[in-house]
Amino acid sequence: MVTSGETQQAQQNWRYCGGQIKLWREEAGVSRQELAKETRLDVLVVVVGLLGQELAKETHYDYEYVKSMENGRRRPTLRLLQVADQLCGAKGKLVAAQEYLKPESFPQRTQQYVLVEAEAITVQWYEPLLIPGLLQTEEYARELISNDCPPLDEETVEERVGARLKRQEKLTSKPPALFNYVIHEAALHAVVGDEGVMRRQLEHLLTVGQRRNVSIQVLLFKFAPAAALSGPIVLVETADHEQYAFADGQETGALYGSGDKLSTLTQRHGMIRTQALSVEESARFIRKVAEER
Repeated sequence: MVTSGETQQAQQNWRYCGGQIKLWREEAGVSRQELAKETRLDVLVVVVGLLGQELAKETHYDYEYVKSMENGRRRPTLRLLQVADQLCGAKGKLVAAQEYLKPESFPQRTQQYVLVEAEAITVQWYEPLLIPGLLQTEEYARELISNDCPPLDEETVEERVGARLKRQEKLTSKPPALFNYVIHEAALHAVVGDEGVMRRQLEHLLTVGQRRNVSIQVLLFKFAPAAALSGPIVLVETADHEQYAFADGQETGALYGSGDKLSTLTQRHGMIRTQALSVEESARFIRKVAEER
Protein backbone atom coordinates (compact mmCIF):
# COMPACT_ATOMS: atom_id res chain seq x y z
CA MET A 1 0.00 0.00 0.00
CA VAL A 2 1.03 3.63 -0.41
CA THR A 3 2.69 4.90 2.77
CA SER A 4 3.90 8.29 3.97
CA GLY A 5 7.44 7.17 3.08
CA GLU A 6 6.70 6.95 -0.64
CA THR A 7 7.60 10.01 -2.70
CA GLN A 8 5.11 11.69 -4.98
CA GLN A 9 7.16 10.54 -7.99
CA ALA A 10 7.02 6.91 -6.85
CA GLN A 11 3.25 7.09 -6.43
CA GLN A 12 2.89 8.62 -9.88
CA ASN A 13 4.94 5.76 -11.33
CA TRP A 14 2.65 3.25 -9.62
CA ARG A 15 -0.46 4.91 -11.01
CA TYR A 16 0.94 5.20 -14.54
CA CYS A 17 2.12 1.59 -14.62
CA GLY A 18 -1.16 0.35 -13.14
CA GLY A 19 -3.06 2.31 -15.76
CA GLN A 20 -1.02 0.72 -18.52
CA ILE A 21 -1.74 -2.77 -17.16
CA LYS A 22 -5.45 -1.97 -17.18
CA LEU A 23 -5.36 -0.57 -20.73
CA TRP A 24 -3.48 -3.59 -22.12
CA ARG A 25 -5.73 -5.99 -20.21
CA GLU A 26 -8.95 -4.42 -21.46
CA GLU A 27 -7.70 -4.21 -25.05
CA ALA A 28 -6.79 -7.90 -24.94
CA GLY A 29 -10.17 -8.82 -23.43
CA VAL A 30 -8.63 -10.22 -20.24
CA SER A 31 -10.66 -9.79 -17.05
CA ARG A 32 -9.19 -8.95 -13.68
CA GLN A 33 -10.27 -12.35 -12.44
CA GLU A 34 -8.33 -14.04 -15.23
CA LEU A 35 -5.21 -11.97 -14.61
CA ALA A 36 -5.41 -12.66 -10.86
CA LYS A 37 -5.89 -16.38 -11.45
CA GLU A 38 -3.02 -16.70 -13.92
CA THR A 39 -0.68 -14.69 -11.69
CA ARG A 40 -1.62 -16.78 -8.67
CA LEU A 41 -1.02 -19.99 -10.59
CA ASP A 42 2.31 -18.68 -11.85
CA VAL A 43 3.38 -17.92 -8.29
CA LEU A 44 2.27 -21.35 -7.12
CA VAL A 45 4.46 -23.05 -9.71
CA VAL A 46 7.46 -21.20 -8.27
CA VAL A 47 6.79 -21.60 -4.56
CA VAL A 48 5.08 -24.98 -4.15
CA GLY A 49 8.34 -26.89 -4.37
CA LEU A 50 10.13 -24.42 -2.12
CA LEU A 51 7.61 -23.61 0.59
CA GLY A 52 5.05 -26.39 0.44
CA GLN A 53 1.44 -26.37 -0.64
CA GLU A 54 0.11 -24.97 2.62
CA LEU A 55 2.13 -21.73 2.45
CA ALA A 56 1.63 -21.45 -1.28
CA LYS A 57 -2.12 -21.17 -0.76
CA GLU A 58 -1.52 -17.89 1.04
CA THR A 59 -0.31 -15.99 -2.02
CA HIS A 60 -2.27 -12.76 -2.17
CA TYR A 61 -3.10 -12.44 -5.86
CA ASP A 62 -6.87 -12.03 -6.16
CA TYR A 63 -9.28 -9.63 -7.85
CA GLU A 64 -8.91 -6.87 -5.23
CA TYR A 65 -5.13 -7.19 -5.13
CA VAL A 66 -4.89 -6.75 -8.90
CA LYS A 67 -7.38 -3.88 -8.76
CA SER A 68 -5.29 -2.06 -6.14
CA MET A 69 -2.23 -2.33 -8.40
CA GLU A 70 -4.12 -1.09 -11.45
CA ASN A 71 -5.41 1.87 -9.44
CA GLY A 72 -1.95 2.76 -8.14
CA ARG A 73 -2.62 1.96 -4.49
CA ARG A 74 0.01 -0.79 -4.53
CA ARG A 75 3.29 -1.08 -6.38
CA PRO A 76 2.77 -3.49 -9.31
CA THR A 77 4.92 -6.58 -8.77
CA LEU A 78 7.32 -8.02 -11.30
CA ARG A 79 5.32 -11.27 -11.28
CA LEU A 80 2.11 -9.45 -12.21
CA LEU A 81 3.90 -7.50 -14.95
CA GLN A 82 5.33 -10.70 -16.42
CA VAL A 83 1.98 -12.51 -16.46
CA ALA A 84 0.07 -9.49 -17.77
CA ASP A 85 2.68 -8.96 -20.49
CA GLN A 86 2.29 -12.54 -21.69
CA LEU A 87 -1.52 -12.68 -21.42
CA CYS A 88 -2.03 -9.34 -23.16
CA GLY A 89 0.63 -9.75 -25.85
CA ALA A 90 2.51 -6.62 -24.76
CA LYS A 91 5.81 -8.03 -26.07
CA GLY A 92 7.91 -6.77 -23.18
CA LYS A 93 6.35 -3.31 -22.90
CA LEU A 94 4.76 -4.01 -19.50
CA VAL A 95 7.79 -5.83 -18.08
CA ALA A 96 9.95 -2.85 -19.06
CA ALA A 97 8.05 -0.75 -16.51
CA GLN A 98 9.81 -2.63 -13.71
CA GLU A 99 12.78 -0.29 -14.10
CA TYR A 100 10.60 2.55 -12.77
CA LEU A 101 9.02 0.53 -9.97
CA LYS A 102 12.09 -0.49 -8.02
CA PRO A 103 11.87 0.24 -4.29
CA GLU A 104 13.41 3.53 -3.25
CA SER A 105 16.89 3.14 -1.83
CA PHE A 106 16.33 5.59 1.02
CA PRO A 107 13.35 6.82 3.04
CA GLN A 108 11.95 10.07 1.74
CA ARG A 109 13.08 12.02 4.80
CA THR A 110 16.78 11.26 4.14
CA GLN A 111 16.96 11.51 0.35
CA GLN A 112 18.14 15.14 0.24
CA TYR A 113 20.79 14.47 2.87
CA VAL A 114 22.20 11.46 0.99
CA LEU A 115 22.76 13.63 -2.09
CA VAL A 116 24.67 16.18 -0.02
CA GLU A 117 26.68 13.46 1.74
CA ALA A 118 27.89 12.15 -1.62
CA GLU A 119 29.53 15.54 -2.25
CA ALA A 120 31.01 15.93 1.22
CA ILE A 121 34.63 16.63 2.05
CA THR A 122 33.91 16.62 5.80
CA VAL A 123 31.16 14.92 7.80
CA GLN A 124 30.69 15.50 11.53
CA TRP A 125 28.06 13.15 12.92
CA TYR A 126 26.56 12.86 16.40
CA GLU A 127 24.31 9.87 17.05
CA PRO A 128 22.58 9.25 20.40
CA LEU A 129 20.92 5.84 20.02
CA LEU A 130 22.19 3.99 16.94
CA ILE A 131 25.49 3.32 15.23
CA PRO A 132 25.78 5.84 12.34
CA GLY A 133 24.84 4.39 8.95
CA LEU A 134 28.29 4.64 7.38
CA LEU A 135 29.75 2.65 10.29
CA GLN A 136 27.17 -0.14 10.39
CA THR A 137 27.95 -3.76 9.58
CA GLU A 138 25.67 -5.44 7.06
CA GLU A 139 23.98 -7.58 9.71
CA TYR A 140 23.38 -4.58 12.00
CA ALA A 141 21.90 -2.58 9.10
CA ARG A 142 19.74 -5.53 8.05
CA GLU A 143 18.37 -5.94 11.57
CA LEU A 144 17.38 -2.28 11.69
CA ILE A 145 15.85 -2.11 8.23
CA SER A 146 14.06 -5.47 8.27
CA ASN A 147 12.45 -4.62 11.61
CA ASP A 148 11.15 -1.22 10.54
CA CYS A 149 7.59 -0.33 11.51
CA PRO A 150 5.36 -0.58 9.56
CA PRO A 151 7.26 -3.52 8.02
CA LEU A 152 8.88 -3.25 4.60
CA ASP A 153 8.59 -5.88 1.89
CA GLU A 154 11.65 -8.06 1.26
CA GLU A 155 12.52 -6.33 -2.00
CA THR A 156 12.62 -2.93 -0.26
CA VAL A 157 14.69 -4.35 2.59
CA GLU A 158 17.28 -5.71 0.17
CA GLU A 159 17.37 -2.45 -1.80
CA ARG A 160 17.90 -0.34 1.32
CA VAL A 161 20.51 -2.61 2.88
CA GLY A 162 22.43 -2.56 -0.40
CA ALA A 163 22.14 1.21 -0.67
CA ARG A 164 23.42 1.70 2.87
CA LEU A 165 26.45 -0.48 2.19
CA LYS A 166 27.06 1.38 -1.08
CA ARG A 167 27.13 4.67 0.83
CA GLN A 168 29.96 3.32 2.96
CA GLU A 169 32.26 3.47 -0.05
CA LYS A 170 32.51 7.17 0.81
CA LEU A 171 34.81 6.20 3.70
CA THR A 172 37.43 4.95 1.24
CA SER A 173 36.81 7.28 -1.70
CA LYS A 174 39.55 9.35 -3.32
CA PRO A 175 40.29 12.07 -2.54
CA PRO A 176 39.41 11.01 0.99
CA ALA A 177 36.76 12.87 2.95
CA LEU A 178 37.21 13.56 6.65
CA PHE A 179 34.79 11.92 9.10
CA ASN A 180 34.29 12.61 12.79
CA TYR A 181 31.76 10.59 14.73
CA VAL A 182 30.50 11.13 18.25
CA ILE A 183 28.45 8.18 19.48
CA HIS A 184 26.48 8.26 22.72
CA GLU A 185 27.24 5.44 25.15
CA ALA A 186 23.60 4.35 24.86
CA ALA A 187 24.14 3.27 21.25
CA LEU A 188 26.96 0.95 22.33
CA HIS A 189 24.87 -0.77 25.00
CA ALA A 190 21.65 -1.05 22.98
CA VAL A 191 21.02 -4.51 21.52
CA VAL A 192 20.22 -4.58 17.80
CA GLY A 193 19.69 -8.19 16.75
CA ASP A 194 21.51 -10.06 19.52
CA GLU A 195 24.70 -9.87 21.55
CA GLY A 196 26.73 -11.44 18.75
CA VAL A 197 25.58 -8.83 16.23
CA MET A 198 26.47 -6.07 18.67
CA ARG A 199 29.89 -7.50 19.51
CA ARG A 200 30.80 -7.72 15.85
CA GLN A 201 29.46 -4.21 15.30
CA LEU A 202 31.64 -2.81 18.08
CA GLU A 203 34.66 -4.64 16.71
CA HIS A 204 33.89 -3.10 13.32
CA LEU A 205 33.94 0.36 14.91
CA LEU A 206 37.42 -0.31 16.21
CA THR A 207 38.58 -1.41 12.75
CA VAL A 208 37.08 1.55 10.87
CA GLY A 209 38.34 3.94 13.55
CA GLN A 210 41.91 3.04 12.59
CA ARG A 211 41.54 4.77 9.24
CA ARG A 212 43.40 8.07 9.05
CA ASN A 213 40.36 9.96 7.80
CA VAL A 214 37.97 8.60 10.46
CA SER A 215 37.78 9.52 14.13
CA ILE A 216 35.29 7.99 16.55
CA GLN A 217 34.54 9.45 19.98
CA VAL A 218 32.22 8.20 22.70
CA LEU A 219 29.98 10.46 24.76
CA LEU A 220 29.49 8.92 28.20
CA PHE A 221 26.17 9.06 30.03
CA LYS A 222 27.64 11.10 32.88
CA PHE A 223 29.12 13.78 30.61
CA ALA A 224 26.27 14.16 28.12
CA PRO A 225 24.90 17.72 27.98
CA ALA A 226 21.16 18.32 27.67
CA ALA A 227 21.56 19.06 23.95
CA ALA A 228 22.71 15.47 23.43
CA LEU A 229 19.25 14.18 24.31
CA SER A 230 17.46 15.97 21.47
CA GLY A 231 18.44 13.66 18.63
CA PRO A 232 21.15 13.14 15.99
CA ILE A 233 23.01 15.96 14.26
CA VAL A 234 25.03 15.71 11.05
CA LEU A 235 27.16 18.59 9.76
CA VAL A 236 28.48 18.47 6.21
CA GLU A 237 30.85 20.60 4.14
CA THR A 238 30.93 20.03 0.39
CA ALA A 239 33.79 20.52 -2.09
CA ASP A 240 32.27 23.93 -2.90
CA HIS A 241 32.53 24.78 0.82
CA GLU A 242 28.79 24.83 1.28
CA GLN A 243 27.71 24.08 4.84
CA TYR A 244 24.73 21.90 5.74
CA ALA A 245 23.17 20.51 8.91
CA PHE A 246 20.82 17.53 8.97
CA ALA A 247 18.46 16.58 11.81
CA ASP A 248 16.74 13.21 11.54
CA GLY A 249 13.59 12.21 13.40
CA GLN A 250 11.05 9.40 13.55
CA GLU A 251 9.20 10.39 10.38
CA THR A 252 10.78 13.69 9.39
CA GLY A 253 14.22 14.83 8.35
CA ALA A 254 15.33 18.41 7.85
CA LEU A 255 18.35 19.65 5.88
CA TYR A 256 19.46 23.21 6.59
CA GLY A 257 21.85 25.17 4.39
CA SER A 258 21.82 28.55 6.08
CA GLY A 259 20.25 30.63 8.80
CA ASP A 260 19.54 30.18 12.48
CA LYS A 261 18.90 26.42 12.30
CA LEU A 262 22.32 25.73 10.79
CA SER A 263 23.96 27.93 13.41
CA THR A 264 22.06 26.33 16.30
CA LEU A 265 22.82 22.76 15.26
CA THR A 266 26.49 23.62 14.68
CA GLN A 267 26.73 25.09 18.18
CA ARG A 268 25.01 22.08 19.73
CA HIS A 269 27.30 19.65 17.93
CA GLY A 270 30.34 21.60 19.13
CA MET A 271 29.13 21.45 22.73
CA ILE A 272 28.51 17.70 22.47
CA ARG A 273 31.90 17.00 20.94
CA THR A 274 33.78 18.88 23.66
CA GLN A 275 32.26 16.55 26.27
CA ALA A 276 33.18 13.33 24.44
CA LEU A 277 36.14 11.11 25.27
CA SER A 278 39.27 11.44 23.15
CA VAL A 279 39.73 9.10 20.21
CA GLU A 280 42.17 6.91 22.18
CA GLU A 281 39.97 6.80 25.28
CA SER A 282 36.96 6.03 23.11
CA ALA A 283 38.67 3.08 21.45
CA ARG A 284 39.53 1.62 24.85
CA PHE A 285 35.94 2.11 26.02
CA ILE A 286 34.46 0.48 22.90
CA ARG A 287 36.84 -2.47 23.28
CA LYS A 288 35.79 -2.89 26.90
CA VAL A 289 32.08 -2.90 26.01
CA ALA A 290 32.73 -5.40 23.18
CA GLU A 291 34.62 -7.75 25.51
CA GLU A 292 31.75 -7.68 28.00
CA ARG A 293 29.26 -8.93 25.37
